[in-house]
Amino acid sequence: MSKPKIAVIGAGPAGCMLARLLCLAEIEVTVFESEASPTFRSQGGTLDLHTDTGLLAMKEARLWDAFKEHARYDGQYIAWVDRHNTQVMVMGADSRRNDVQERPEIDRSRLREILTNSLPDGTVRWGHKLKSVEADNTLVFEHTKVSGFDLVVGADGTWSKVRKAVTSVEPVFTGIGLYELNVPDAEKTAPDLYKLVNRGSVFAHAEGKRLSVQQMGDGSLCVYTSELRDDKDWMAREKCGYDSGDLSAVREALHKEYHDWDDIFQQVFDKAAGTPKPRSLFMLPVGWRWEHKRGVTIIGDAAHAMTPFAGEGVNVALMDALELSRAIIAASEAGFAEGVLDQKVEAFEKGMFPRMEKVCRLTDELTNDYLRTPGVPQSIMARVMTRHVKFATPWFLHPLAALGVHSYMLAYGLMKGKK
Repeated sequence: MSKPKIAVIGAGPAGCMLARLLCLAEIEVTVFESEASPTFRSQGGTLDLHTDTGLLAMKEARLWDAFKEHARYDGQYIAWVDRHNTQVMVMGADSRRNDVQERPEIDRSRLREILTNSLPDGTVRWGHKLKSVEADNTLVFEHTKVSGFDLVVGADGTWSKVRKAVTSVEPVFTGIGLYELNVPDAEKTAPDLYKLVNRGSVFAHAEGKRLSVQQMGDGSLCVYTSELRDDKDWMAREKCGYDSGDLSAVREALHKEYHDWDDIFQQVFDKAAGTPKPRSLFMLPVGWRWEHKRGVTIIGDAAHAMTPFAGEGVNVALMDALELSRAIIAASEAGFAEGVLDQKVEAFEKGMFPRMEKVCRLTDELTNDYLRTPGVPQSIMARVMTRHVKFATPWFLHPLAALGVHSYMLAYGLMKGKK
């Protein structure tokens, strides 16, 4: 085989990371993106990248310096509180850069900007909304068809069109809906909230509800009001009884739904500006797999859509891109002999399956902890911390990890009691 042509669908973090790594290896790649231009619109909150996944990928992509220009190490502050704003657990930001445990924050839109700008001009074809992938890997867009690709990689998100070429499995509604709100220039417009967040994140809980407030790089606060919903279309006027795109109507509804929460959280609704963004959360089944199909694969949310409650989604997506790039580069080093690229991609998928299952299982467990457990957050913190520690340690250390967490929680509680 001569040098293959590779198509990546989706210019999100996973797609652009894969393209960047392939470009560094001088392997031809084209990224197709449905958005009309690289506007880097606001795309949600802040992300924390982890040392052995997201940060590793940034370093291998030679984007570490660009990342550090925008990373917020003080954004590692996290507080878990109840609806009365009583602190249950606080993890303070450490300004020292610990290469083992660092989890710096970066705005989602800024990360995408870094990745996209790292690609050679013309790599991304904007305004190409994919409709389907035909049997011969012809890409059918709304306005044209493009063919001739040896490998099509779907990095096109939860509702991936590429995924339909390898499986009939679809994401399912998690029973959770949320509003995304924005509090601009919080230090001036909402100083009490700004102080509460402490340049990091605050997660407030009550049974069936979770309010997340995160500091953004531009000084605004990104807010998510997550709660249990019976219907995936809960935001439709005929379902909720108001215009879910109108801030005044949403503000009134949220004040009613959170009427027994502390006044500091009422400020979130009062100080919000702009257009609220309602949406439902979907996930792919934990442990699902697909039969390998020659010439097609999927990564990121297309392969393992999950809720945001573990903070692992973008990290595993960037790791997907890194591992797939290694597989393709290995095929290149073998001279792209007949069948080698397909063999390497299939081996990549087999390696990805247990990794994505582990992350999706953690996320599903934490989702149930936070949204479906009585007495939150007090009733779940030891369990939540134990899950995170076990996720990051080998199985044979799990008993010690659990003991360590419970000892820490006991000591933390004693220290709080002395204050």
